[in-house]
Amino acid sequence: MQDADALENWQHSHVFDPGNPLAERNTRWVVWLTATMMVAEIAGGWIFNSMALLADGWHMSSHALALGLAVLAYTAARRYANDPRFAFGTWKIEVLASYTSAVFLVGVAGLMVFQSFERLLAPTPIHFDQAIAIAVMGLLVNLVCAWLLKDGHGHAHHHHHPHDGDHHHQDLNLRGAYLHVLADAATSLFAIVALFGGKLWGAVWLDPVMGLIGATLVATWAYGLLRDSSRVLLDAEMDRPLVTEIHDLVAGLPVVADIADLHLWRVGKGHYACILSLVVSEPLESDAVRQALSVHEELVHLTVEIHRRRIAPTT
Repeated sequence: MQDADALENWQHSHVFDPGNPLAERNTRWVVWLTATMMVAEIAGGWIFNSMALLADGWHMSSHALALGLAVLAYTAARRYANDPRFAFGTWKIEVLASYTSAVFLVGVAGLMVFQSFERLLAPTPIHFDQAIAIAVMGLLVNLVCAWLLKDGHGHAHHHHHPHDGDHHHQDLNLRGAYLHVLADAATSLFAIVALFGGKLWGAVWLDPVMGLIGATLVATWAYGLLRDSSRVLLDAEMDRPLVTEIHDLVAGLPVVADIADLHLWRVGKGHYACILSLVVSEPLESDAVRQALSVHEELVHLTVEIHRRRIAPTT
């Protein structure tokens, strides 16, 4: 019984990320609002024979799909949090959703470019009043959605470590959802400007030009999200300042220790796992290394290996 107690003391949970219940709840609201607005735009486009509205409605469907994916990711990460199949927890389900969101955003930007060039080459008559009314309604819905997700964004940061910069503690899944809503808001805003320009001054060319500006903006956001989420998924973390700080701490140990192997990867928002393999000439306890590294609270899963250097016998 004593041995079992001792083993329990050494075992630990692999739930490294507490999740983001506020963001999950708000994202669910945003999915319903976006889906409702999408149906209204498609119906409006059909009734008023407006290709612009129909296109915006279908364009919104990709956002609704991505937002639904974000909700599914939160649910799956929570549901499988204690599943032993996930060696380092389920947080990367959320990161995978943010990466997929970014891919959707690239598709949205591409569709916007295609439609804009199509309208530049072959302008179509626009029902300005109806299109403006629905675009304004779309913008208002998107602003409400952005406010809901921004609220979750503000509560997504639990741990702050000065050396690593706040954006490494972001909820990437929430950021993906937030960018889809912002992309939609920007599209609605550019559409309103273009429609007013067309209605008041007959500047029909404004509609496709604004579409191209919107596409550039969306593509830029998509690139940033793709870069950040793919880094996490591919464990490309070895250029973090934390790696340099681990090297400095090892250099400050009471005995001379060389790093034979070092692996650092993310297992939660601002939480890292680390494998450190040291080669020493004099005895060194792994607990002493753990103690030295304990100043970094973000190291939540640490494995330390110590190897004694073989000294060749003198002849």
